[in-house]
Amino acid sequence: MLRELVVMRDVVLQIELDAGLRYRLRYGDLVEYENGRRKVRGRRSAYEFRSVEQLRYDFERDVAAVGGNVGEGA
Repeated sequence: MLRELVVMRDVVLQIELDAGLRYRLRYGDLVEYENGRRKVRGRRSAYEFRSVEQLRYDFERDVAAVGGNVGEGA
């Protein structure tokens, strides 16, 4: 299992992945991905997990869309 909690200036980034392909990624209250569900600015939708790489790409894209940044120097 991987767990990471990063406290940034204005938001907390939380990442959890386990061997059973359960996951939870959160960027404050703005973006959340959790086991087949996705929430961006309060709007919920289904999320089809394809790979860890795709999950990361999709999550980072949604974070950028709400004005956030999960990269270095964030």
